[in-house]
Amino acid sequence: MDLNEVLRTTGSIRKFSPEPVSDQLLYDVLDDARFAPSGGNRQAWRVIVVTGHRRRELRDIYLDAWHDYVAHVLAGLVPFSPLASEPERAVALAKREEAVLLSNPKGFAETIDEVPVMLVVLADLGALAATDRDLDRYQLVGGASIYPFVWSVLLSAHDHGLGGVMTTVLTKHEDRARRVLHVPDTYAVAALVALGHPLKRHTKLQRRSVEEFTSRDTFDGEAFSRD
Repeated sequence: MDLNEVLRTTGSIRKFSPEPVSDQLLYDVLDDARFAPSGGNRQAWRVIVVTGHRRRELRDIYLDAWHDYVAHVLAGLVPFSPLASEPERAVALAKREEAVLLSNPKGFAETIDEVPVMLVVLADLGALAATDRDLDRYQLVGGASIYPFVWSVLLSAHDHGLGGVMTTVLTKHEDRARRVLHVPDTYAVAALVALGHPLKRHTKLQRRSVEEFTSRDTFDGEAFSRD
């Protein structure tokens, strides 16, 4: 498959056919993804392929966090925004009961335990060069050594005829997920990745134009364009 096509058509897939994904196929996807770049080539990712009863346990944890996510949306807020004030967070909390009532029994969050492949991606905190750790703001730089790997998983999955989605909702209750998966405190839950054979592949993804998110020289500089 042409790289340009892969980049423009690897959208989030949350609905899968019942067709199983073999261990060999999943191995091939991970074998491709391991060549993702990482700081110092320390390859700080760790992957758990979740099967059996632990899927249901993670589903319950995920759904609990998802209700908080939806509550933020109902309150007109970006879910878990680092810039949200305490009063705004309180408004979102007040919407949680409404969010639970809106739960869809056939929704992705409610049925995430049934996806063909469930991967939990961990980050080895001891291997991350988090250059923003001492800044007085939300810290995110360490993820630069983890999320390119996750993206490579999704790209390789696409190339192998699969589809999937990365979600970070599970991290809301990381302590509970750690207990289920026996994850040591020196690792962080970076993402949950669902993979499978897509029921439908999106080919017309909607994204902002380059001019809308790129400027010359300064943040408030003129928009960057081909001209």
